[in-house]
Amino acid sequence: MKVEIVLTDSPENFTLDFRDLSTSMYLTDSYVNRSLEINETTNDLVYTNQFESDAIIVIFVILKCAIMLFIIMAAILGNLLVIVSVMRHRKLRVITNYFVVSLALADMLVAIWAMCFNFSVEITNGEWLFGYFMCDVWNSLDVYFSSASILHLCCISVDRYYAIVQPLDYPLIMTSGKLGIMLAVVWCSPALVSFLPIFAGWYTTHEHLDFRKRHPKVCSFTVNKVYAVISSSVSFWIPGVIMLFMYYRIYVEADRQERMLYRSKVAALLLDKHLQINGITMGDMMRERQSIQMQPMASNKMKRERKAARTLGIIMSAFLACWLPFFLWYIITALCGDACPSPPPVVAAVFWVGYFNSALNPLIYAYFNRDFRAAFRKTLGSCCRSLCGDVGRRYCCPQQLLRREHHHSNASSDIHMNNCVKSTSADVLRGHQACSSKAEDIAFHT
Repeated sequence: MKVEIVLTDSPENFTLDFRDLSTSMYLTDSYVNRSLEINETTNDLVYTNQFESDAIIVIFVILKCAIMLFIIMAAILGNLLVIVSVMRHRKLRVITNYFVVSLALADMLVAIWAMCFNFSVEITNGEWLFGYFMCDVWNSLDVYFSSASILHLCCISVDRYYAIVQPLDYPLIMTSGKLGIMLAVVWCSPALVSFLPIFAGWYTTHEHLDFRKRHPKVCSFTVNKVYAVISSSVSFWIPGVIMLFMYYRIYVEADRQERMLYRSKVAALLLDKHLQINGITMGDMMRERQSIQMQPMASNKMKRERKAARTLGIIMSAFLACWLPFFLWYIITALCGDACPSPPPVVAAVFWVGYFNSALNPLIYAYFNRDFRAAFRKTLGSCCRSLCGDVGRRYCCPQQLLRREHHHSNASSDIHMNNCVKSTSADVLRGHQACSSKAEDIAFHT
């Protein structure tokens, strides 16, 4: 969209391309103010069709909107699936998964409040349709839920640290009361860097506040240097460092336990061989073998803890990979000021890559966690059957029906065989005749 603006002090016409301003409201203050201050001679900004007859731009915008809608729907439905699966399956109701459910709730709210408003700005060519007050609401909710999400991941890393490094003390450390306190802190503390400074006007400069009052159809989120440093530290840098430290300690401890388990297995095998060579009595050997057989139980438990820690580590890595570009851009542009202008496409890219993390977490659960994968399959099968009735039952889960029927037939045949085996020696012939007559009847009817 190109708008020609005639300046009274200049004989020449000035052409302004608003496509450069249409990607996101998170533009740098200098870029927005310098571009829009030129329009002071007009009563208001003029928003017209930016596409005109350019087919390439139309295709690009359609593709962009499709990607954004996919991320929004995937985030909402995927995190809703996590919440419903944990509520439906008792096996998943452990302390760690309560953090996971709370994280899924935060990610789903990011999709509903932050992504949807951002999408509306994208499709309206940068025009904000909801007024001055709702602009502050949107900015506050975006900062709030994003901060809550990373704080949840920080709590999950602390929980996994105690579960693996101090497994004996874990039930005493992570109690229901402490779980409630941690969740309360996670949900309340982000308000200190979102709602309070944004509604009080502490997050930005007086020039930007005046600019917003003159241009209510532009919802730009421009921060001062102090707020940029404090908010990014609370929301990302400090929790990120804590998570990295926790998972490093978990890796070191898991590696140490694996080496100790290998040495104990070797020692157990040598002890077993020594007992056989020296002719120890059978009772002593059985006791030793029982103690040796306890090793696989500890090994399986440790493998489960390692797998859970690896899954959560992947979740953390995905979060850092998605949000690190945004926070680097956020802190650099805030500290650099006018010397570091940011093109709107770059701003939109770093934001939507960060938003994509909210849709990525459920995929990580389904792929790397066997319990969640099974729960997802059962939940989706149940939804399919309830929505489609008999047709959905036939096409959504035919393998489960076949396994159930096969299991049922095997169980009935086992019961029948057990009844034949448990018969006394006096009834063997009669039982054999009954079984033979039964088989003959079945063969006849078939």
